[in-house]
Amino acid sequence: MTEPVAAPHRAFRADHAIVAWRARRARERGFTAVVIPYTGYGSTRWVRVLARVLLSRDQQRPEVEPAGARGWRSFTSIPVEDAEVTVTVDGVASTVTADRSGIVDQVVPASLDPGWQRIELVVEGSAPVHADVFVVGDDVEFGLVSDIDDTVMVTALPRPLLAAWHTFVVNEHARSSTPGMPVLYERLTDQYRGAPVIYLSTGAWNVAPTLTRFLNRNLYPAGALLLTDWGPTADRWFRSGQDHKRHNLERLAREFPRVRWLLVGDDGQHDEEIYSHFLTEHPDRVRAVCIRQLSPGEAVLAGSAARVHSPADAPSVPWRYAPDGAGFAEELEDVGLIRSSPQQPEAQG
Repeated sequence: MTEPVAAPHRAFRADHAIVAWRARRARERGFTAVVIPYTGYGSTRWVRVLARVLLSRDQQRPEVEPAGARGWRSFTSIPVEDAEVTVTVDGVASTVTADRSGIVDQVVPASLDPGWQRIELVVEGSAPVHADVFVVGDDVEFGLVSDIDDTVMVTALPRPLLAAWHTFVVNEHARSSTPGMPVLYERLTDQYRGAPVIYLSTGAWNVAPTLTRFLNRNLYPAGALLLTDWGPTADRWFRSGQDHKRHNLERLAREFPRVRWLLVGDDGQHDEEIYSHFLTEHPDRVRAVCIRQLSPGEAVLAGSAARVHSPADAPSVPWRYAPDGAGFAEELEDVGLIRSSPQQPEAQG
């Protein structure tokens, strides 16, 4: 006999009911659906479309989190459940469906040249918006996967009170870039032309505009953000950030079988464990692992004062630890991953 399907978690049901009620009220007040595009990626044969469909009062200015806005504003937006979005790639239209949170994460067929391309998205007859996608060439063999919080951006996010502060109150100008990391990433993307850059974080899609502006303002190379949906699931109060990272690493391994990844994270929470697991499963898919060592103060705030480093047993894959980008540059020069260059003073931000 088929086992009965468990009823959705009560928090999930409550959240669904509240969103549906807010959406009805917003529609009655004249709100209409708009697409908030996110940076995607793909190959010469397909693209992964990332976007979110929300209700907005102003079709001409649909961004729900204007530059400089406090973070809490992004969590007051109203998603459009199961919205149908028309995606046009190089003149060919496809229809994709958003999930219950209005998030579009779908793959559509494409025939594109490597490099940066643009796609068009339309929902419910709204004005077209465009999203950038990075197309990975078939001959590319190097890619960069980077965590965000406490890796490229100093936030001490894992501590619950600070997480709430940084997520709901502070805007991107109050967050600091990790010293030397933009320069390191620029050197990597200059040396490995055509390499994909993926920012893999447990942050919510609600704050994607804030994170994008932060990365741009601090001169990090452009890349796709892979974030999570914020809120309860059908069987638990909150989504698992670790599962989110593991799932996307496995997906990248399937999507780009030729690429060997440089994995960058920090020792504040679970990056070492997640990267170790991926390396154990796919030792031929990792070029190196870089783990940023938090300062004693950052470690305490992150709840990781007693840190024990235990990298996976893979002699052919170097693990390197450093507190900042300059330290990683020296380590990666030592293992031949990046070319040596004359030391230059870091630009003031």
